[in-house]
Amino acid sequence: MKQCKKLRLPCKLLAIVFTLLTITPLLAQNPYEEFDKKFKDYNIIFQDTSETVAPTVTELVRETHEPYSVVTNKFGKNWFLFATAGIHSFRGDYSTMGKFNGTLSPEWGIGVGKWFTPGIGIKLEFIRSDSEGYTGYTTGHYGYGPIMQKPDGTPYRKMRTRWWDISGSVVFNLSRLFLGYEGYMSPRLMNQFMFTAGIGGVHHMGFGHSHGSDNEWSGHLELQYSRFFTHAKRFSLDFKLRGIFYQTNFDLEYGQADKAANKWDSNLGVALGFTFYLGKNRSRAWRMGATHTYTRDYRERQIREVRAKETVVEVVKENPAAKYTEMTFYVFYPNNYSGRNDAPNVPGQPVHAIDYLTNGIYTQKRFIDRGDVASRLLNGNTLKGLHTEDIPTEPANQDVAINFVPRGYEMGEGPISLSMDMDEMAKFREKAGFYYSPIYGDHHLWHYRIDDATLDQKLLHEENYFETQTFGLNAHHGLETIRRYFDIDRSEYLVSLADVYAALTSNEGQISKHAHPETVDMIRHIMDTGVITAIHVEGLATSQDNYTGPDAKRIGYERNTALSQNRANTVLNWLRSTGYFDNVDSKIYRVNTFKNAQNGIGQVDDPSTRGLNAKMNRCVKVHVQYLIPPK
Repeated sequence: MKQCKKLRLPCKLLAIVFTLLTITPLLAQNPYEEFDKKFKDYNIIFQDTSETVAPTVTELVRETHEPYSVVTNKFGKNWFLFATAGIHSFRGDYSTMGKFNGTLSPEWGIGVGKWFTPGIGIKLEFIRSDSEGYTGYTTGHYGYGPIMQKPDGTPYRKMRTRWWDISGSVVFNLSRLFLGYEGYMSPRLMNQFMFTAGIGGVHHMGFGHSHGSDNEWSGHLELQYSRFFTHAKRFSLDFKLRGIFYQTNFDLEYGQADKAANKWDSNLGVALGFTFYLGKNRSRAWRMGATHTYTRDYRERQIREVRAKETVVEVVKENPAAKYTEMTFYVFYPNNYSGRNDAPNVPGQPVHAIDYLTNGIYTQKRFIDRGDVASRLLNGNTLKGLHTEDIPTEPANQDVAINFVPRGYEMGEGPISLSMDMDEMAKFREKAGFYYSPIYGDHHLWHYRIDDATLDQKLLHEENYFETQTFGLNAHHGLETIRRYFDIDRSEYLVSLADVYAALTSNEGQISKHAHPETVDMIRHIMDTGVITAIHVEGLATSQDNYTGPDAKRIGYERNTALSQNRANTVLNWLRSTGYFDNVDSKIYRVNTFKNAQNGIGQVDDPSTRGLNAKMNRCVKVHVQYLIPPK
């Protein structure tokens, strides 16, 4: 027994050792150790250990798109100024003693207000006026002028009181409360009705009364009709029916002696004015309500490390004050285009999606001309049925021979669509050596490049097959427009597609017209001396109900979801192909749909695909997080 007891401890130890030897190979097969093996020749230069700094989070945002569900705005947004001028009739105890026109007086007012939701707001208003009418008192009581008599011999005089009123009111936008919020830049609800109720204080300035209070309470009721003249709804012309109600002693009639005073005196009138809504267009809009679902994988976060080769590590070690920060840029696309059928997504294709966006021409297609194009144009015949081919894109950092038409999408040179007029096509042919071609669908022509999957999509408006204006959104000079629209904080380091393209290639040729040299140099500094710690790409497409036919809603939803994802993948594949991100850990690439959009689909109420609102919602947002030593 003693010998068994002596052997018990060694046996236990042997069992533990055997168990560890058995389990260890299994542990070595988990994905995190495989990750370590894969990057064993890399060193850790940054590691996420915080729940709030660069967390591994998958966020799914579903907008309700319900017109009655909106997100309330910040206190500094949706303020407005207004002014009115009108006329009112004073209705007091003696207002019927004389003619009606003797009770009429002009008034004016100014004020400021704020909307807390699209349907509910407040306003502060100052009104100045003289109220005229009649009094049964032959002395005092704001009376003036000679004593007059009614047919029954009752004496009366004219009366007047000068006054001003300050009031605070709650404003109800009846149109939005009953019909729902119309959305940003929407043609809906250009005519709106509002109801106002509030309380104020009135101060009398005289006409020599003998007794009574100079100050009293007032009640305010108002029905307003507003007409807006632009979809931005920044300015409105207002027509108002209003009533201001006072304590009965507004005319100093208290019901003395044998007289019974009315419960209320009032000014009833009409007014015409205007309202001016403060702030940038986008800051006056409202976001639809949304639900959020968060998923966190804390095991992944434990190994979320940024690794780099020894050469980069030494740079960081020599600069302990290295800064961890982020750069963002947007890539804007034509309607129904993602580049899914072009390079870099499909190797070997003559058209490169990013080169098309920065330096493309029209649809990047031309007719295979066998002499029949000119004859058909001359005879006024259709060109449909003639063979076409892709025009190989030219890198945007090179000089181009065809410099007499706008190049690139949203680069600011002009709209990418060209005229199909015979003379314009002939002039282009004479200079370029070929006829450009639209893209032919079943019953319509596309005048910008599109994905093959949308070739036969029918749009609701014929004008939407053209691009007729540009805001320079892919160029550096378009950044201010982007900041205003997306309400981007000034602290966010925002650059343009042109800036990034020039930095990753060279700031020469065509792209140099649209890039900012200092910004390009800064991006190069980041790429040359910094370490990329994360790349997050968000895709966005528009849903403008531009689809018809059986099961149209589902088809449109699937089509736009695919557009959003494909646009994001195009940008990510381009970044990977530049060679600047070869040493970037694949784990830190992330493709997601645009925040505050349902599956990457932004709702646009404007039926036009050419307006700013539509263009802004056809984009990819790229977040590049990096660690950089100070200059």
